[in-house]
Amino acid sequence: MTEEQCLPARLAALGLSPKDTDVVFLGHLHFDHAGGLHEFAHADVRVHTRELAAAREPADPAYFADDFAGCYRWRQQHTGYHLLTGVRAIESPGHTAGHMSMLIELPKGAPILLCGDADLTENLEQEIAPGLCWRDKEDLALKSIRMLKALAKETGAELWPNHDTALFRPQDRFPDWHV
Repeated sequence: MTEEQCLPARLAALGLSPKDTDVVFLGHLHFDHAGGLHEFAHADVRVHTRELAAAREPADPAYFADDFAGCYRWRQQHTGYHLLTGVRAIESPGHTAGHMSMLIELPKGAPILLCGDADLTENLEQEIAPGLCWRDKEDLALKSIRMLKALAKETGAELWPNHDTALFRPQDRFPDWHV
């Protein structure tokens, strides 16, 4: 990543810095989600208890111990929970032991269900487990995919898998849409 792509530069475009962040939500601790966590060591870091334990094993090669080995204010969660009004963390294990997704209710429009690494739209639509599953438990990943789809239907939410560039390419990009 270039410096301009890292979170401090993205926040600076909004007139903010990492120090303006009080809480960090981590859906899981793989390097592509927890890399850069050191910028937020001052904040409360919310992560599922099973996820932190799996990362410390490490349960698979996508955990980079350096990403979370610092002195952090871990706030371990044991179940789904409300992060704040209109934002709910949803347990969705399978890709990792303590994988979490996030349901966001917006002031206008449909809610968004950030599916984490359910992975791609095709994983959700065709109910295909992501390429990497915790301890090869594809059944657990598929159960979570089905649960996320049911929750989306119940709430009218749009499903947004993390790694589907075709989904994100046409979206307004942060922070450009905001300034």
